Amino acid sequence: MKRRTQIRFACAATLVSALMIAAEPVSASGTNVFRVVSAHLEPPVPGRFAPTWDSLRQYQCPEWFKDAKFGIWAHWGAQCEPEQGDWYARFMYWTNSAQYKFHLEHYGSPKDFGFKDVIHEWKAQNWDPDKLLALYKRAGAQYFMALANHHDNFDNWDSKYQPWNSTQIGPHKDLIGGWAAAARKQGLHFGVSVHAAHAWMWYEPAQDFDGNLTRADGKGKWWDGLDPQDLYAQSHPPSLNCKNANWYYPPWEWVGKGVSIPDQAYCQRFYNRTMDLIQRYHPDLIYFDDMELPLWPISDAGLKLAANFYNLHNQWHGTNDDGVLFGKALSPSERPCMVPDLERKAPNGIEPLPFQSDTCIGGWHYDRALYDRNGYTTAPTVIQMLCDLVSKNGNLLLSIPVRADGTIDDKEQEIVEAIGDWMAVNRECIFNTKPWKVFGEGPAAKDPKALAQGFAWLGAGFTASDVRFTQTKDGKVLYAIVLGAPAESVRIESLGDAAGLLDQPVRQVQMLGGGMVAWRQTADALVISQPEKLPQNCPVVFKLVLEKRGQY
Repeated sequence: MKRRTQIRFACAATLVSALMIAAEPVSASGTNVFRVVSAHLEPPVPGRFAPTWDSLRQYQCPEWFKDAKFGIWAHWGAQCEPEQGDWYARFMYWTNSAQYKFHLEHYGSPKDFGFKDVIHEWKAQNWDPDKLLALYKRAGAQYFMALANHHDNFDNWDSKYQPWNSTQIGPHKDLIGGWAAAARKQGLHFGVSVHAAHAWMWYEPAQDFDGNLTRADGKGKWWDGLDPQDLYAQSHPPSLNCKNANWYYPPWEWVGKGVSIPDQAYCQRFYNRTMDLIQRYHPDLIYFDDMELPLWPISDAGLKLAANFYNLHNQWHGTNDDGVLFGKALSPSERPCMVPDLERKAPNGIEPLPFQSDTCIGGWHYDRALYDRNGYTTAPTVIQMLCDLVSKNGNLLLSIPVRADGTIDDKEQEIVEAIGDWMAVNRECIFNTKPWKVFGEGPAAKDPKALAQGFAWLGAGFTASDVRFTQTKDGKVLYAIVLGAPAESVRIESLGDAAGLLDQPVRQVQMLGGGMVAWRQTADALVISQPEKLPQNCPVVFKLVLEKRGQY
């Protein structure tokens, strides 16, 4: 089996090499470079989308995503093996980092025990995707996202073009296949997140350690027959200033920041790998951790992937479902081409088109220290984030960090269960709703700093004075979501007569989970008497049934 696998990868590599366009010299800025990838091994998919920005503007976000509102993410890969937090595969090579010191103490020098060896240690021995997805479904998740690969360039599936993958090394399991089956068993839409476009520059600190090893160096070692360059991709001059302190977190733009530009083979392989992933697992959602699209503007790989995904999704589900593709830092002209993702941010107003914000209750990769110091984001804060985003026409994708062995810890379990408890009472104010005329009111809505920037950090300082609105699609019910526990009567100025926002009078007010409540409407506000007993979990949701004019 091992010999057949090696032959398969060798043949694929030979075919790819034969198709490569010779890489021209690259300037420091990269402005004279554009890599056109070949579709010979992964042919273009016919359909109404072509790999151009103009064609991608035909995109229509599907209704199921607009209604879904809440997804959960397993941002889980080999970097969780040490349980030392984010970006371990980069920071373990930075000599002034905590991860480097940990690595020396636990594994030895990265020259002798690099990230390739960390992958070898990872077993995922207690992973039970069915158990986790059943828990996430109970918590209200409508879609699930799994990490297909990270900037560490390791593929979590039976990858046709990357021999460093989870079926050949480490767990020896098809992780994406397992996640996909479990999600669909629960009736959830399934997505994959793809981050590997940046491995080229992200791994550059490894060049001082084991990052320049080749296949020949593996003779007699556990990785005999594998080429570390398939993982590290470091047979190139490093980026300008890559070893300076400000490159601890490198710039994400390929052009204008002194980043070393990937060669043709790297761009081609990324395209082939990602098309293989899409064709094998039929995702409903794809999260690209890139500015705009992967490798843009130095390659057309991202444009071709986007067009092919949309056309494939139309084939799988019908022409009215283009699927969901996420991009970051989109320009106004790119905004209609996909769903924008706002990492850990929220807009300060209602967005005209759907969007997603993603965040995590801890670090993106599992961090044992956060568990030890009780550093997780609480369930009420997560729910506040969700309500704020939904009121602005957005969705929340929440990452629950997964331990090396494939389980979540007891504190994470409690948080997820608490979210589920709130959803059991209040889910009607979230799912299948739409924004109202204004998203809300209160101190957080008037934060001058957030208003100036256009965005605010998720979960920043919400109190019982902050209210968010959602409504049913027919407009007959308005939900006023009080983000904290009210200690007195609730005054909602947006619903006072003077505000002039209510087209229909309020007929009755009910607290979800608590029955009818007393209320009165004045010129200044709708005043809801403090309930005798508040629900156990916040936020508190008031359901306002509206009455059509002339109705008796």
